[in-house]
Amino acid sequence: MIDIGIITGSGIYELPLAEGESRVVESRFGEAEVAVLRIESWTIGSIARHGKDHFHLPHTISYRANLAALKQLGARAVLATTSVGAVDSDIPLGRPLLFDDLFFPENRLPNGEACTIYTEPGDAGRGHLIGSEPFSPNLRRKIELAVRDLGIEATVGGVYAYTNGPRFETRAEIQALKAAGVSAVSQTCGPEAVLAGELGLPYALVGFPVNYATGVTEPEPKEELDRLLALSARVLPRLVLRAVEMLEEEDLIFDHGYVYRMEGGVG
Repeated sequence: MIDIGIITGSGIYELPLAEGESRVVESRFGEAEVAVLRIESWTIGSIARHGKDHFHLPHTISYRANLAALKQLGARAVLATTSVGAVDSDIPLGRPLLFDDLFFPENRLPNGEACTIYTEPGDAGRGHLIGSEPFSPNLRRKIELAVRDLGIEATVGGVYAYTNGPRFETRAEIQALKAAGVSAVSQTCGPEAVLAGELGLPYALVGFPVNYATGVTEPEPKEELDRLLALSARVLPRLVLRAVEMLEEEDLIFDHGYVYRMEGGVG
């Protein structure tokens, strides 16, 4: 029913398109609400990961239900947005950041469970995700082209770190992330990238730095944080929708990794 999944973060609770159909999709992981919309030749399934009015903090988001719903509806790729705290002081605030690597060593969901679709022992489809990259290079290139087309200044390349939240990180924790080469951090997208990979869905992530993480600089005033969050809600939907318009069939192929299955070889 859909071609592309879009998952939006803080402040983006619907896309600026003509009104579409809202569907509640059920899977063994629970329910997910998906807005089905049309843009150019593509049908989009859009999920606001926090829900309307930011109903969910990061630790109550049903990541598996969201990704399973997009897969069930036929999605072949996923574009995602997130507001982030910059760990690297050289990264400017207020400019999109296109990630090309992931720091998520614990591989756990907020409730402590392993972050995986494969929850049943002996499931014939079970396997190990082996990725050359966590984020799709083809999708990332299309987002970069969209950045140029729209005349937006952006930072291309960076390491995204996921932490569980909902509290923000301490100075010591941010220093540890910085030592690992992390560019920016948020509390939502690590599970999405892993689950998308297990489902064979190319996944790309664009962040929007709205503050510097704890201890990187002096804290920004609340008014500045509010301003940058509002700016992200204007910039990121335009960017991902323009990227969707530029997509081609070959961009929807999962060619940057594979699942090594216990039964049946590579899938």
